[in-house]
Amino acid sequence: MSWGTNVLVGQSGGPTAVINSSLAGVYEAAKALGAAHVYGMEYGIQGLLQGKIVDLDDRLDDKMEIELLKRTPSSYLGSCRFKLPNPATDERPFVQLFELFAKYCIGAVFYIGGNDSMDTIAKLSAYGAAKGSEIRFIGVPKTIDNDLMYTDHTPGYGSAAKYIATILKEVICDSSVYDIRSVTVAEIMGRHAGWLAGSAALASACGSRPDLIYLPEVAFDVDDFLKKVKKLVSEKQSIVIAVSEGIKTADGRYVCELSAPSDKTDSFGHVQLSGTGKYLSDLIIEKLGCKSRAIELSTLQRCAGHLTSRVDITEAYQVGGTAVKAAFEGKTGQMGILKRVS
Repeated sequence: MSWGTNVLVGQSGGPTAVINSSLAGVYEAAKALGAAHVYGMEYGIQGLLQGKIVDLDDRLDDKMEIELLKRTPSSYLGSCRFKLPNPATDERPFVQLFELFAKYCIGAVFYIGGNDSMDTIAKLSAYGAAKGSEIRFIGVPKTIDNDLMYTDHTPGYGSAAKYIATILKEVICDSSVYDIRSVTVAEIMGRHAGWLAGSAALASACGSRPDLIYLPEVAFDVDDFLKKVKKLVSEKQSIVIAVSEGIKTADGRYVCELSAPSDKTDSFGHVQLSGTGKYLSDLIIEKLGCKSRAIELSTLQRCAGHLTSRVDITEAYQVGGTAVKAAFEGKTGQMGILKRVS
């Protein structure tokens, strides 16, 4: 990649508290290595296909703007959940994208996101290679789910884990106020990976932690759950339970769909999950006759800027810069990773 080449960066999937720090890392590294212009996709690949491109040189024109960006949660450029087709089946969006790359003299494309975003980078890279394109495509890891392969952990997870542990500690304090036996069920994000729900255990650093934690990696048994809750209710005044939204029964059914199956899916075919905590809380009331309530952290855990981890900000910035360095060194079809060395 030659000096003076333009680069393009986008953000995709769910936002995090530090996704913009990666954007800042991409921008500053690209300018330091001699990129003439750094363009941004508005609303990811989907927005790019609609011609929505901004010149970040106009927006990030001083050091303070970049420092503020590093500490601003959510996706500065906007996001999308858009699945590129198999080019063998439908080549049209690829033709359109590569025409745009040519129009803006793009030498490298960076996409900040999780598994689905890396799918996009892989497809673009493979298509470019098949067409003899010299454009480099590099993924920048981001996901609060902490479920990307090859990287020790993902930027965004640390801040979400810090938020969950803090909130669960406060919920535990709140639930112990009244002289009434009660159960609080906190629903935490996590379709397939239990890292977020597992982080509820970190509340123990400040004292007590949830009494039960359920992860999607382990089959959920309704009868066993009620048995354990019944025992806990007989032993203590207030119980707090943390559950992943994606917990399933042994036959593969999402617990949130036991009462009413969902027909809502996103463009990647993922069922929209919600209501796991409510279902279990209602079950406790019905089967055990105990006061219960559900708390759904929902999108609050993704972009809680007031509890952002400083380490998370730094690492997010560094993987952005590393991605740019890799592209300028000739690499493509890869993703920046974090490797634990101590």
